[in-house]
Amino acid sequence: MAPLALRRLAVLTALCTLLLIVAGALVTSNDASLAISDWPLSWGKLVPPMEGGIRYAFAHRVAAAAVAGLVVILAVWQQAREPRAWVRRLGWAAVSAVLAQAALGGAVVRFIDPKLFSIAHACLAQICFGLTVAIMVGHFPCLPAAPASAGPSLFAATGLFLQTILGAAVRHNAITAVPHIAGAVIATALAMWASLQVLMHHMENAPLRRAATLLLALTFSQVFLGLAAYAALAATAGDPQPMPVMIWATVAHVAVGSLAFGAAIALAMMVFRHDEPARPDLARGGMAVA
Repeated sequence: MAPLALRRLAVLTALCTLLLIVAGALVTSNDASLAISDWPLSWGKLVPPMEGGIRYAFAHRVAAAAVAGLVVILAVWQQAREPRAWVRRLGWAAVSAVLAQAALGGAVVRFIDPKLFSIAHACLAQICFGLTVAIMVGHFPCLPAAPASAGPSLFAATGLFLQTILGAAVRHNAITAVPHIAGAVIATALAMWASLQVLMHHMENAPLRRAATLLLALTFSQVFLGLAAYAALAATAGDPQPMPVMIWATVAHVAVGSLAFGAAIALAMMVFRHDEPARPDLARGGMAVA
């Protein structure tokens, strides 16, 4: 089992990555993507004047720097203290994802917000969040092996991730909402399949039951928030600037979608994982003594 401080850092990193996604959604929803026209500086300064959309764009950059620092610290700490190779690899994968996301963020500014870079930037944020969730789950005590397949949960996580790609494409006006709505039907069905499989076969397993129930609740909340965001966007389409009701409905939709994606990853790991000793060398020594 990981040291308590390392486990807490993993939880903090996942939480801050989610807040970074929320900050990015605020930038997009407030039409502030190009409020700062240079990178890595902000209008040639470390701290620009906090006016209009600049405050959203700058807060997003500060949050990105904080998350990058946390991810690097977590990876280095795991390299030193974590005996399981797969957890260490997840840490370095998260470092690669967050650095690539930073590079894409700079490309978005340098190339005047091209849609492809903006969509890829949003998708990399979700990948980074998924990796930090996987690391976080990996640092908690293992559940007893469950006689169930992780396949449905992996399919659900994949479907929910693809929904984030479609959602990002809609937000950046690359596609219409129709593919995103069709994808929502498929992703919801996959999440229901994964959750109900666990609930029907493992109701006695409280951690699995709670994880499956959480995935269901987040998925259906995401559907209702998506409808609310679409209605708010349609109602404020003629307004000269983004209205608060549209902004917060969209941001909530993005945040809960990320949480649903993370819940699917957590459920898949909980179903798949088996008990393993925190110190294999000590475990071998103990068996040898016995």
